Amino acid sequence: MENNKRFPEGFLWGGAVAANQVEGAYLEDGKGLTNVDLLPTGPERRKIMEGYIQSLKPDSGDFYPSHEAIDFYHAYKEDIALFAEMGFKSFRLSISWARIFPNGDDVEPNEAGLQFYDDLFDELLKHDIEPVVTIAHFDVPVSLIDRFGSWKSRKLVNLFEKYSITLFERYKNKVKYWMTFNEINMLLHLPFMGAGIVLDEEENRNQVLYQAAHHQLVASAKAVKACHEIIPGAQIGCMLAAGMTYAYTSNPEDVWKAMDRDRESFFFIDVQSRGVYPGYASRFFEDNSLDIKMEDGDEALLKENTVDYIGFSYYSSRCTSTDPEILKQQTSGNVFGSIKNPYARVSEWGWTIDPKGFRITANQLWDRYQKPLFVVENGLGAVDQPDENGNIDDDYRIEYLSEHLNAMSEAIKDGVEIIGYTSWGPIDIVSASTGEMKKRYGYIYVDRDNKGNGTLDRSKKKSFDWYKEVIETNGESL
Repeated sequence: MENNKRFPEGFLWGGAVAANQVEGAYLEDGKGLTNVDLLPTGPERRKIMEGYIQSLKPDSGDFYPSHEAIDFYHAYKEDIALFAEMGFKSFRLSISWARIFPNGDDVEPNEAGLQFYDDLFDELLKHDIEPVVTIAHFDVPVSLIDRFGSWKSRKLVNLFEKYSITLFERYKNKVKYWMTFNEINMLLHLPFMGAGIVLDEEENRNQVLYQAAHHQLVASAKAVKACHEIIPGAQIGCMLAAGMTYAYTSNPEDVWKAMDRDRESFFFIDVQSRGVYPGYASRFFEDNSLDIKMEDGDEALLKENTVDYIGFSYYSSRCTSTDPEILKQQTSGNVFGSIKNPYARVSEWGWTIDPKGFRITANQLWDRYQKPLFVVENGLGAVDQPDENGNIDDDYRIEYLSEHLNAMSEAIKDGVEIIGYTSWGPIDIVSASTGEMKKRYGYIYVDRDNKGNGTLDRSKKKSFDWYKEVIETNGESL
């Protein structure tokens, strides 16, 4: 009898990380500074991420956890061996733009940076692990922020194209799966972290951010075009920070607001997947007196160079209302803002835990785009405490992931085409939102604390063997 939880043959099980959260070696071998190198721990971190405080050079009084991170730059062979032991079929990682072009617009790329990723891809392929590469996971060289205002400027479009072409030509025989921008919709919520944008007080926030969005969308289309030309048969996708928004009540006003919230994110993927600006975006621009400057050929470029698949992250669903009293019931941890859902649990950081929302979100994306989906982030951030023998029984993580993988299998049975699943942080990494190490996602424990203390030694958690069995059985063990 056919197992009703079976995943497709060749399903790309694996894990996902970002360069700035794992590599460390933040100025080693010619690498330049990036925006994400300049996010300190402490009370100002969030304001810096939101673009309200300029941070273009390290402050000697601050601690920057990404500068060393977990030292993946030097420890990647050890870590990849552990991923291979779990049976990974794929590993999603990002390339740091400033390792390749330290200033963003250098005439020639930095060979040491190119060689590092060559060696990294070789190590993955040696273990039969497919690299899934994000071209820009929030990284913007600081020099481009300082001189041009980052993605406020059209100049970044051609610079990003040059960077992308450099990667495609160098790694065309090693990388088949690409994504352009990580969580591209984060631009609207954390402009400096997401896109290196610092907001001036006199600027119209929406005008700045949607103009920057247009520049990223054009740059993405140029990258898609170049990828298809340089690497025949490659797959290149976009990436959305997903999670559907529920209406708190059946009040039509609540329902409309929930739909409007979802469209705020879908806007980016509508353009990248369908190739045209949606009507609701045009109305938003008109209603808010926004003048999005486009150049001749932009519309044709977007139309003719749509993505091959939709990558997305899912951690939690969201909930909204038009009732001012209900809006006071906010969860504490969600970047997107959400009312506490009375029907769902929350994590230690206040994120809604909603496996059914994962199934709904996957169906929603499939129904909307009819393109293959790739779940490239999903996981639980939690405090892991080793016992007296150093063991970590993270049953809470196994429970979270089991529920979500079962929900994903239901989505596949619903007819949703999903090509792979790379859980977020298969090894403990620096948290993007808080800069903490104690907010752990991994199957592999890294001995490091919030202040940078620790040996950086790796050890397996209980979830390591659990995920290994999931992959070995292609999900039948769930």
